[in-house]
Parts: sequence; structure tokens; C-alpha cells
Amino acid sequence: MRILAVDDDRDILEVLQFILEDSGYEVDTLMDGRYLFEKIKAHTPDLILLDIMLGNLDGRELCKDVKAKLETTNIPVILVSASHNVANASNNIGAPNAFLAKPFDIDDLLQIIKLQLPAA
Repeated sequence: MRILAVDDDRDILEVLQFILEDSGYEVDTLMDGRYLFEKIKAHTPDLILLDIMLGNLDGRELCKDVKAKLETTNIPVILVSASHNVANASNNIGAPNAFLAKPFDIDDLLQIIKLQLPAA
């Protein structure tokens, strides 16, 4: 299973990549959300981990874009945020499949991913 992790913090991406690869996932990383759809087109992920605060971009808007496109609408998106209030948007159109608050426990991260991925 391939996971795309999107965060503008290189250190967080490196930690995520290490954890996820150690758990048996293939991992692609992206620091600039402007290239999200190019990355998806090059290597379609089975799941996207998407930070909300991406410099000048809002991960919630990128999530809506992913969910609005026919070719990406079925890719599960987990929004990651340091804010604990983002779950309020979960009923909106284009909402992510799940939320994960920073700082997060590794076991929680892996459990949420497992719940969102189709059974292999």
C-alpha cells in the first residue's frame, strides 16, 4: 500500500516516512501542496496524510479538491493538525475521511491508517 504524506516540515515528513516504511508501507512525501495532483498522477497513493497548515496553502481546501475530482475522490484523506477543533468540519462536502491531532501517538496513527485502507 502506498501512502502520500504531505507536510511543509521536512522533519515531520522524515519521521512519518520512517514510521510508515517500518510498518510495511510504501511512502511518497511532498513538502509543497501546490504539486499534490502532479504527485498523485505520477504515483497514485492508496491514502493521503495531509497537514492542514502548508505554508500559504490550506490542507482543508486541498482535501476538498481531492474529494471533488472523479479520479481522486475515492482516495482516503487523513487531515493532520495541531488544532483540536478541525473535526467540526467532518460533515462538510469534501471532508476528509479522518482527522489526526498533533502531536500524535504512533499507534494511533497506524490504527487510523489501517481503518482507512482497504483490506489487503
